[in-house]
Amino acid sequence: MIRRRFHLRETIATILADEDCHIGAAREAMTRARQEIEHYISGDPFFLTTFEPYRVATGITVVDRMSGASVAAGVGPMAAVAGAIAWAGVDAMEEAGATFGVVDNGGDIALLSDREITIGIHAGTSGMSDRYAFVTGPLEGIFGICTSSATVGPSISLGLADAVTVFSHNPALADAWATAVCNRVRKDDTSVVDEALLGGSDGVCVIIGDWYYRKGTLPQVVKARVRRDRITGGLF
Repeated sequence: MIRRRFHLRETIATILADEDCHIGAAREAMTRARQEIEHYISGDPFFLTTFEPYRVATGITVVDRMSGASVAAGVGPMAAVAGAIAWAGVDAMEEAGATFGVVDNGGDIALLSDREITIGIHAGTSGMSDRYAFVTGPLEGIFGICTSSATVGPSISLGLADAVTVFSHNPALADAWATAVCNRVRKDDTSVVDEALLGGSDGVCVIIGDWYYRKGTLPQVVKARVRRDRITGGLF
């Protein structure tokens, strides 16, 4: 398996593949997706700044995926940007003939997998952080595993969860719902998790400190030693 980093302005990602040509396909597609988003925003800056659902139909796949996820999850379209760009990369890998490909875009993951794969759980200062992992696969089609945090990373969050991970066959939707759940979930109020499941998510996992809550269809969780150097985030 080949592991490569990809960095283009705010996009900081790890790409996994079996062949160099699939890495190249992902890089090209993610670059193109970013360019398409930036070009669209230059003519519609509200798309960049709004925290509210924003429906557009542009014919630009990455933009329309972000918009659709925004409306479904009740958040701004930029809440889905990392998942949508990762999805574009894995789409291109599949088109290039890959049966295995992963793009981890700062914790928002799109993957195509013909095998079992282990994905570590990083949840800041929580006692559960870096000690457990999800084990998933083989999978049918492209899948999204996206995480939002109020305590880790530069993304804007209105919540308090150390990690909210959402699983969906739509990576942009997984990203948007991860943000929505992270913004609103509390130990005494998990109603937003039910909304996410009704809104297209397969499963949701929430970590707040040492409190753990899961609902829906999720992969097995196993004990693991998560390597910090494999966490995608920050400059390198």
